[in-house]
Amino acid sequence: MIKLYETDRLIVRPFTEEDMQGNYQQWFHDPNVTRYNSHGLFPYTKNQMQAFLVRLESSSDIVWAVMAKEARSASIKNKTYPSDDKYFHRHIGNVSLQNINWINRSAEFATIFGEKEYWGKGYCTEAAKLLFEHGFKKLGLHRIWTGTAKTNTGMIEVAKKLGMTREGIFRDGTFLYGKFINVCAYGILEDEWRF
Repeated sequence: MIKLYETDRLIVRPFTEEDMQGNYQQWFHDPNVTRYNSHGLFPYTKNQMQAFLVRLESSSDIVWAVMAKEARSASIKNKTYPSDDKYFHRHIGNVSLQNINWINRSAEFATIFGEKEYWGKGYCTEAAKLLFEHGFKKLGLHRIWTGTAKTNTGMIEVAKKLGMTREGIFRDGTFLYGKFINVCAYGILEDEWRF
């Protein structure tokens, strides 16, 4: 397995076809997982999954699979995962830099975490720190930004923990569950990056 970066709790690596196995497709059919993004608007088919992978191969977007380390001795619902001698590696989510603009040296940060038992435990922030470090130090980005519904308290908390600044509001920027919701815009510049 290609390991880009590793911490005590997780590994991030390029998203591959292997990651489309298991629960991945089900994430996009779970209204709690897709509550604040557009993924749950229409059924997510295997053909769409394949098209996403093909598009990734020809774009500059960076999508990393976030793999939680689980002790080999732990029982994980009787499932098997790709492993090394010490750990199972469970695909719990993705972090990405998309819409990369090489002239403006900016990129949009996005994430999806489908394995809900890992929510609220800092995995997204931990993986995003690795991604931002890569974006600023290796890709030479100047700015990373994100936008999220004002009701998405989880993503807002992640943005704050990453040191992002709230830059503005897109009034009625998204339509969720029958009503328009403001979108909060957050950004961080390379000289503000402290991790």
